[in-house]
Amino acid sequence: MENLNPSYKKLFQSISDAVAAIDQRVYVIGGFVRDYYLDRLSGGSAYDIDLVTVGSGIEAADAVAKKLGTTNVATYRRFGTARVTWNGFVLEFVGARKESYRHDSRKPAVEDGTLEDDQYRRDFTINALSWSLNPDDYGKLNDPFDGLGDLKKRLLRTPVDPDRTFSDDPLRMLRAIRFASQLHFNIEPDTRKGIERSAHRIGIISKERIIDELNKVVMSDQPSAGFRLLFETGLLDEFFPELSNLHGVEEAHGLRHKDNLWHTLKVLDNVAMVSDNLWLRWAAILHDIAKPATKRFDTRQGWTFHGHDALGAQMVPRIFRKLGLPMDDRMRYVKKLVRLHLRPIALVDEIVTDSAVRRLIFEAGDAIDDLMMLCRADITSKNDRKIRQFLKNFDHVEQRIAEVEEKDRMRNWKPPVDGNEIMEICDIPPGPLIGEIKSDIEEAILNGDIPNDREAALKYLHSIKDHYLEGHSSKETKS
Repeated sequence: MENLNPSYKKLFQSISDAVAAIDQRVYVIGGFVRDYYLDRLSGGSAYDIDLVTVGSGIEAADAVAKKLGTTNVATYRRFGTARVTWNGFVLEFVGARKESYRHDSRKPAVEDGTLEDDQYRRDFTINALSWSLNPDDYGKLNDPFDGLGDLKKRLLRTPVDPDRTFSDDPLRMLRAIRFASQLHFNIEPDTRKGIERSAHRIGIISKERIIDELNKVVMSDQPSAGFRLLFETGLLDEFFPELSNLHGVEEAHGLRHKDNLWHTLKVLDNVAMVSDNLWLRWAAILHDIAKPATKRFDTRQGWTFHGHDALGAQMVPRIFRKLGLPMDDRMRYVKKLVRLHLRPIALVDEIVTDSAVRRLIFEAGDAIDDLMMLCRADITSKNDRKIRQFLKNFDHVEQRIAEVEEKDRMRNWKPPVDGNEIMEICDIPPGPLIGEIKSDIEEAILNGDIPNDREAALKYLHSIKDHYLEGHSSKETKS
């Protein structure tokens, strides 16, 4: 603790004084202590800090809040925990406890315990490290499982038998992989085997808890490391078999296709190197998700995956719903990128029409830059010459996009003439005819027949309205 920032030292002294005054013992435990030894604390900035007390966590929290002069206390009496928020710090208090579990639930039966009891219930040795904040041994490190040694070895290990640890709370298996991915740690062999044996137990965990851990893997510096562990331990197949199904290589007539799981994870890593956009990373995860369903062997073309972009886009909402991901604009953004991820490569021809570029900009909207980022990430060849050629091709596509966009302003395009104006000019009531006329104007702009401006659109509307009105009138007469 000697190298702690003064703001932390001052806070810890206040906690020590407050809890000593109510005759309880208190310890900092878990992530804060771990990150101190990993040199991951960011100066004196606010941090979530877990504290365990031998006694009532709620009483300790109330005493600390009073000492700090704050009333910002949230109490969870059912769990015997409390949270104090002060100057950006979030202090989580819990009374030291023993836990026992039923086989079909991760909710434990709890009874009061000692610091040692509390450390035994921790998920990993590196999270069982604690500092005393008590006057008689202030600053002492309690490390009953050599967590400090595991930190130095960059190793994740359970403090007790891994089968017991993971059976008690199967979410800990995902936490192991998340920590390994975030911290670039290895999982100790016996602990890893425990995950493999208990993978089926993840089924008792809610999808909300699973996706929270999974998204932390997705957002790690090199997410493929976490996904490889998920796949190899069998966890991925339990809750996301669609991704597992990408694994494997088939051969026919001496021709093989690439392993689409490892390709997908390479694309994910490539995106992670250039963007921290969670949903762009999800687009990378799902861009080839329909390849197993569309895989065919053609004696002339070899292995093909025709239509995997369109089918993959159709699969996105179902996968989002099943995993507990948001069913809103974020899902639609991912669906759009999956649907369009093959389109830019079709625009590399020098003589590609402005209309084709215009349509891509129109369909991608504000996601056009992210789409190009995904397309560049999708280049995973081991042939440097091929990579250079593909990147050069995409440079050309981006140049064409910039030229057409500057001229036609198609990004996030909105019709220059709306439905109300069409009804007024054509003197027609609401109905499907309005949509047909709007689509005609839209097509004229996309094809380059008229400029993308209001005056040209109105002029075009006047030129086509009689045709539509005559057709509408003849339909009414027949009916």
